Amino acid sequence: MRVPAFLRSSTTRFFALVFVIQLISGTALLMFVRHIIADELERTSRTLVTELHDDLVADYKQEGLSGLRRLISERLGSTPARDAAVLLDDPVGNQLAGNIADWPPIVPFDSGWQVVTLYRMGRDHPEPMGIIASKLPDGTHLLVGHVVEGDLRVRELTGEAMAAALLLAVPLALLGAIVATRVITGRVERIAETARRVGMGDLSLRVPHDAGMHDAFSDLAASINLMLGRIEALVAELRVVTDSLAHDLRSPLTRLSATVERALRETDDEAAISALERVGSEAGTLLAMLSTALQISRAEAGIGRDRFVATDIGQMIEDLAEVYGPLAEERGFLLSASGTAAGVVHRELIGQVIANLVDNALKYGRAGGTIALSARQDEGAVILSVTDDGPGIAEAQREEALRRFGRLDPARSASGAGLGLALAAAVARLHGGTITLGDNAPGLSVRLTLPQDTA
Repeated sequence: MRVPAFLRSSTTRFFALVFVIQLISGTALLMFVRHIIADELERTSRTLVTELHDDLVADYKQEGLSGLRRLISERLGSTPARDAAVLLDDPVGNQLAGNIADWPPIVPFDSGWQVVTLYRMGRDHPEPMGIIASKLPDGTHLLVGHVVEGDLRVRELTGEAMAAALLLAVPLALLGAIVATRVITGRVERIAETARRVGMGDLSLRVPHDAGMHDAFSDLAASINLMLGRIEALVAELRVVTDSLAHDLRSPLTRLSATVERALRETDDEAAISALERVGSEAGTLLAMLSTALQISRAEAGIGRDRFVATDIGQMIEDLAEVYGPLAEERGFLLSASGTAAGVVHRELIGQVIANLVDNALKYGRAGGTIALSARQDEGAVILSVTDDGPGIAEAQREEALRRFGRLDPARSASGAGLGLALAAAVARLHGGTITLGDNAPGLSVRLTLPQDTA
């Protein structure tokens, strides 16, 4: 049976660990206290019995049997000895003194400390006693004890109190686990939120932390901030390099195109005209590839989030359908647009992505088929899709199709550089969204899922 995802999460495991540790610690502490109390009660009772036994044996040695009998009567008659139990009998088992009628069969004549239940004379119920028994030199037997019923009751009450405390410890352990989990997850979430927003392109953010603290989270925050500073510097350098590269490469390509156009106007040679037209076409393709490749690089570096604006995406796809409608009709396609959606997006990049997808559908779709543009909102996300009736892309090749210059074999005979889907994927990531290639049965379905609000 598959375990639910929340039970496998590190947060749940940490919560369970803190709860179990606190519960085990509390239980161990309560058991230790109960053990200490029980030991102290038993030690006190044993000391009383041992002292009384030693006193009686000492008196026997000084005054003999008669003196011992007299002393037992005096001891049992005193108020402090109201919980005492004493039996002195002769070698054949006749009672000589004490408040126990007969020697208990379960007690050896010479035994150490033990707890038994006995009747004292004048009592109508048995009582638990801690006793010590010994055999005197003349063959008589001495049993000395102390009623421990109160001690047992204290131990019982202690056990009940411990059980009640343990029941109270459960919600306290739960509360402690919740507090500890919230503290830890709160600090982790702040780091994760900073990382998420940095990943979305806001490279100026840093993880908040107290520089005066030197715990693991502060060290982690400081290390992440150091890394983010380095990333921001590298991206700034990338922006400068890409802008310079675009300027440096576009200029000669533009001059090349202008030179080709001028040469076309100045020649009448058909062969030269054909060659110059091919050169001009390749120059235009190269210029478009350069622009798209630079856009992909900038999008993957998170550049462009400052140009996100609230956009009526439904109206945008209708405008694009109107622009491409005549071209689609000329090539035998039916181009449709439907749906309403709005979101905060990079308007120019989203428009270019949809235009590229429409251009791909016109190139590879089935003539006479339908190209459908749609936009809708679903649970805080904007879903854009472009579908056609062409051959589509096999599932095993879809990942390759999303890579830069990832042109599949059937497409290599057509013009293009294999950057359209790569740009769509980069733009989706820039918005914190995803791109999905699916089967339109027949044809290809390209779906972009973008957060409605990327703030």
